[in-house]
Amino acid sequence: IIWVWRNSLVNLTFHLFNTYGLIELFQLDMIKLRRFLVMIQEDYRCQNPYHNAVHAADVTQAMYCYLQEPKLAETLTSCDLLLGLLAAATHDLDHPGVNQPFLIKTDHYLAALYKNSSVLENHHWKSAVGLLRESDLLSHLPTEDGLNMEERLGSLILATDISRQNDYLSEFRTHLDKGDLCLTNGGHRHFILQMALKCADICNPCRPWKLSKQWSEKVTEEFFHQGDIERKHNLEVTPLCDRQSNSVANIQIGFMAYVVEPLFVEWSRFSDTRLSQTMMSHLSLNKQGWNEGRDKQEASSSRASEEQRTPATKDSNSKVLPQGSKGS
Repeated sequence: IIWVWRNSLVNLTFHLFNTYGLIELFQLDMIKLRRFLVMIQEDYRCQNPYHNAVHAADVTQAMYCYLQEPKLAETLTSCDLLLGLLAAATHDLDHPGVNQPFLIKTDHYLAALYKNSSVLENHHWKSAVGLLRESDLLSHLPTEDGLNMEERLGSLILATDISRQNDYLSEFRTHLDKGDLCLTNGGHRHFILQMALKCADICNPCRPWKLSKQWSEKVTEEFFHQGDIERKHNLEVTPLCDRQSNSVANIQIGFMAYVVEPLFVEWSRFSDTRLSQTMMSHLSLNKQGWNEGRDKQEASSSRASEEQRTPATKDSNSKVLPQGSKGS
């Protein structure tokens, strides 16, 4: 299944380009487009449990769902659609499977290159631009138009930096409180594209439990792998990545409470549709599922500890004489 999904990134993105008529509108060479999409797929590291081409396909599919929401479908331009799909497909390109703090504390060249600021997101963006240029996909466009698209692509990908979550969320909330979002305004449309990509990137807790749980286990596997590397090299272990003191349930409960729910509450205010209501329903059920799982795990651990203590208590009160005593 993973193999099929990983290889479907090319077909999915190509299909969506074709569905929206982007190939014809932008006069894209189909051979160059397919070559570009294959390069994208191959630049994702298949050894990563989570940040791989499967995740990219998943985010692209989610982005398509948000682009279909009435408020967006009625106002987005063909250029908005092109950039939204490109950003979704490339937003984690060549992800190394570790987070920004790890790159900084290990003096990784990427941290130095991007001056410890949005290190991964800058790398994903520049990698995407590199593939665009190598494939010559947009070489037929005026130079200024091509550069402008590259910059807008970067602005979308940079918005996925989780360390800047509160900045984007605060701006989104302010717009909604004031009711001043006008999607005929290009700047406002771009901001909504940023928010849509942010939602697509972290929407797995809003999917049905069976699927959501699989994604949660995959991302935690990647976190714990980083923690293992940190411990092996005597580095401070990132709390989120410490398998000895953390669990999938604890990580997901915190992630949903502090990151996912605040974002999707505001997205639902912006786009109060059946899709948004369904996502919020799944989120609530998944929170309940992880809480119940954590409670059962804690109860089980408590029982196990009690069972370990009980035999010791019995032995200490035993009347049986040790071997070699007068009673033997």
